[in-house]
Amino acid sequence: MDNNYEQGKTNKDKLDIPFVHVIVEKGESSQKEYYFNKTFRIGRDEHCAVQIKHGMISRDHVEVSYTKGQWWIADLFSSNGTFVDGKRIDHLILTGGLKIELGSKGPVLSLNLINERDRQGILQDKNSTLTSYIHRYFKSDTRDMNVGSHTRMIQQAFQVVKKKQSSMYLKVIVIVAILCVVLIAYAVYQNNKANEQKALAESIFYQMKKLELKLSGNNLDDLKEMGRKYDEYIGELGVYDLDDEEKLILKMARIFGECEINMPDNFVNEVKDYIDAWRSSPRLKQAIMREKEQGYAAIIVKEFLEEHLPPQFYYLAVQESDFKYNAVGPITRYGYAKGIWQFIPQTARRYELKTGPLIELNRYDPLDDRFNFVKATNAAALYISEIYKTEAQASGLLVIASYNWGEHNVRNLILELPEDPQERNFWNLLTKYRDRIPDETYDYVFYIFSAAVIGENPRLFGFDFDNPLTEAMDYVN
Repeated sequence: MDNNYEQGKTNKDKLDIPFVHVIVEKGESSQKEYYFNKTFRIGRDEHCAVQIKHGMISRDHVEVSYTKGQWWIADLFSSNGTFVDGKRIDHLILTGGLKIELGSKGPVLSLNLINERDRQGILQDKNSTLTSYIHRYFKSDTRDMNVGSHTRMIQQAFQVVKKKQSSMYLKVIVIVAILCVVLIAYAVYQNNKANEQKALAESIFYQMKKLELKLSGNNLDDLKEMGRKYDEYIGELGVYDLDDEEKLILKMARIFGECEINMPDNFVNEVKDYIDAWRSSPRLKQAIMREKEQGYAAIIVKEFLEEHLPPQFYYLAVQESDFKYNAVGPITRYGYAKGIWQFIPQTARRYELKTGPLIELNRYDPLDDRFNFVKATNAAALYISEIYKTEAQASGLLVIASYNWGEHNVRNLILELPEDPQERNFWNLLTKYRDRIPDETYDYVFYIFSAAVIGENPRLFGFDFDNPLTEAMDYVN
C-alpha cells in the first residue's frame, strides 16, 4: 500500500473507503465471512487475515490492498496461482463483486465492495434473534397502549397461560432435572467406555505395526489375532458408520498403515478435494488404460506382495509416469529420473539396475534397466520395502512422501519424531511439520492416496472403469 497516500487521508476519507466483504464459499477457514477496509492477505499461514488451510494455497497467496482510491487484488507469486473466471491473474482492480479461485479447483472466495451502512445492516440482520419478538408479544407489561389489538390479545393470553402453567412447570422442571442427571451420568459412563475402547484399539493397531516391522512366520498368527481384535473394537466404536466414499477413505488409510481412529479431522475433506481434481482430468483413466494394454498390474501386485507391501503402491507409478514406458523426468542435480518408477541414476545402481549409454540425455534408452519394467518394479518394491521397515515405521504415506521429496529430507523430519510407531506416522508429520513439507510433496501424497481410494470402486466416484488391481490380485492369489 502507498504509505504516503495512506498518511495523507483524513478520518472522513477513511470512513469513505468501501469495505471488502469476503465470503469463503469453498475451503476451511475459522470464519465464513470477513469485512476489511485496509490491506489484508489471504493464505495458508496463520498471520494471514483470511487463513485457509489447503494444500493448493501458498503461505501468502493473495494480497488485497486499497491504493489511490481503488481496491486491488494481487497474486503473491503463489505456487498454484489465482484464477478469476478460469483465467490465471497477476493483479486486477476490484470494482464490484467477483469470485477468486486459489489454485485450479482450489478454495473459492467471493469479494464484494459494500459501504459502511450496508455492512452495519448485514451485521444487524445476522445478530438479530427472537429477542425482539419476545419483547413485543410476551413482555410482562400489557398496558402499553401503543400496540395493536392483535399484539395486546397475544400478550394477555400469554399472561393467563403463564399463571396456570407455573405450578405445572415447576413439576416438569424437577422431573427434567432428575432425568438430566441420569442421562449425564450415563453419557459420562458411555464416553469413558468409548475412550477406553479407543485407547485399547489404538494400542493394538500400533502393536500390529511393531510386529509388521519384525514380520516372520513365527508371528503371523499373533498378527492375525491382533487384527481380529482391532476390527472388533473398530466395529464397537462405530468408526465406519459413514457414507460409502468416506468408508473407502478410512479403509485406504488402514491399508497404507495409518490408524483410522486418530485421523486428523480435515483429512477426509482434503482427500475429497483431490478426488475432485482427478475427476476434472482424463489422466487417471488414460494411465490405467495404458497399464492394462501392457499388463503391468500382475507384476506390480506380485512384487509388492512378496515384500509384504500393499499392492496399492501401483498408484505411485500412476503419479510418477502415467505408466508411460519411455517416461523421462526433468533434469535434477542427481541426473535424469527415468522409467515408469522414475529412478535417478544413483538409486537405480543401488538396486542393481544398469544405466545405459544415454544416461546424461533426456532420451529413452532400451539399454537402461530403468526402462525394463520387470527389473525396475522389483527394484521399486525393494526400495519401498527398505524405507517401509526403517524410519517410516510401516507407514505407507510416509514412504510415499519419502519417495517424492528424497529419502533424507523426509527421513530427517521422521527422525525428529519419537521412534514409537504410535508417534511416527503421517498424521503427526502433517500436524507438526506441514510448513516444512513442500507443496509438491503434499500434493504428491494426496494425489496417490486419492487415486488409490478411487481405484477401490471407480464407479462410485463417477469413473467408467473397474478396479485395476482386482484381476491381478485374483491371478496372483
